[in-house]
Amino acid sequence: MELLEKVQQLFGSYGYSVLFFGLLLEFIALPFPGETTMAYAGYLSYRGQLDIGTLIILAFLGTTIGMTITYFIGAKAGLPFIVKYGKWFLLKPDKLDKTQKWFAKYGYGLIFIGYFIPGVRHFTGYFSGIAAIPFRKFALYAYSGALFWVVLFLGIGKVFGPGWSAVFTLAHQYTAYILALIALLVIAGIVYRYRKALFTRSRRKRPPVRQRQKQNAD
Repeated sequence: MELLEKVQQLFGSYGYSVLFFGLLLEFIALPFPGETTMAYAGYLSYRGQLDIGTLIILAFLGTTIGMTITYFIGAKAGLPFIVKYGKWFLLKPDKLDKTQKWFAKYGYGLIFIGYFIPGVRHFTGYFSGIAAIPFRKFALYAYSGALFWVVLFLGIGKVFGPGWSAVFTLAHQYTAYILALIALLVIAGIVYRYRKALFTRSRRKRPPVRQRQKQNAD
């Protein structure tokens, strides 16, 4: 409750700018409750105090600008710099090791899903730069993930109104299941969208019926 009170005070004093600057600083790895702030901002939109479109734009810009800054820091400074000076930005060695392991396991996909993993999303930009991932590929995963992330948590407050806090807690508890469901829906959508091309390609790979019968006879 103390955290929520601080978020309420920030919005009372600074309005929309809280979301932009707060998320930008969070992705440089400074302490800021980004998800709680977005959900509460969505709730303020539900009450008619803030505009949801403006919130989405500011949250998206703050997130992507923060991620882009960390990408170029990682690309220019490299891992030794992050290890040496990261402690000043709360980039602790254990979190760096954790992110390295996740990167090795999930590759580019971590840039997208990393937003939903506490203690990882703050480092994916740095490691993308350190790993010399092409900027276009980084931007594709990072910016699409950012859009989904901000719309989801702003949407919790906007859609569920006074019950946003309970839904927010459930969303955190079942993040892995939500991501798995999203992945299945995306795959299903891709298969449905390109079903004709996939069917045609599979038929081309199969030999004609007569040829198969001849092969079986031989």
